[in-house]
Amino acid sequence: MRLKFMLLFIMIALLVSGCNQIDLPLKKLPFTSDDSGEENQQPQEELPPENDPLSLESIFFNEIKEVDGKNVIQNTTNTMALVNNQYFLPESYVPEDLVRPNVAFTFGDEEAEKSLMRQEAADALTKMFTEAKNAGIELFAVSGYRSYNRQEILFEAETNRVGRDKAMQVVAIPGSSEHQSGLAMDITSRSINFNLDESYANTKEGKWLAENAHRFGFILRYPKGKEAITNYIYEPWHFRYVGVKAANVIYEHNWTLEEYFNEVKKM
Repeated sequence: MRLKFMLLFIMIALLVSGCNQIDLPLKKLPFTSDDSGEENQQPQEELPPENDPLSLESIFFNEIKEVDGKNVIQNTTNTMALVNNQYFLPESYVPEDLVRPNVAFTFGDEEAEKSLMRQEAADALTKMFTEAKNAGIELFAVSGYRSYNRQEILFEAETNRVGRDKAMQVVAIPGSSEHQSGLAMDITSRSINFNLDESYANTKEGKWLAENAHRFGFILRYPKGKEAITNYIYEPWHFRYVGVKAANVIYEHNWTLEEYFNEVKKM
């Protein structure tokens, strides 16, 4: 009788123990592996790529092809194209959506290619000039789109005047000018007699632009202290359209467009 009781007790104990072994693998514990062998860790919260300020769609990066020893941009309609003395626009490139922004120009109503910008940039410039006017800031546009041939004439003239090395610091080599992209505009004011020089940075108009242009998608393209990166002198009058998202990031970090592309992640 005692032996039967002991055997019954052992069988009950084994049954209870077996049930526990069946239950344990079903419990999902953090930092352990599940049945598939993958770690069952608590997921870390990450911003969706489209909401990450340092993520950028691949279409906004330069697509390059080497032509005659130059890195020539193939996706020319890219509004964020990095155009400089390393990345060139094709000689034949003329934006198809050039329009005249509804802003005041230093040359009045004269019809000229320099009064044109690409549609998206022109709309943003018009909005920026309008808000500036409402804030008591009077701005004047000087020079927007510039063809390859026109850039060639300007560069040759400056080279003949001061030599090629010095010319490259103030006038872009043909094909490397942002003006050819139709996304840049030189801006001035009456307070400095409509000139383009460093004194513009000290005017109320120049200060307003430096502090507000990013809200409309523009960046101060050649800032002071970044000459070694941009390879151009400080130009407080030259503003480039890149879109509001990128412009805000560049403004907040005090970056150049070159520095921005060194930091941003492709998605």
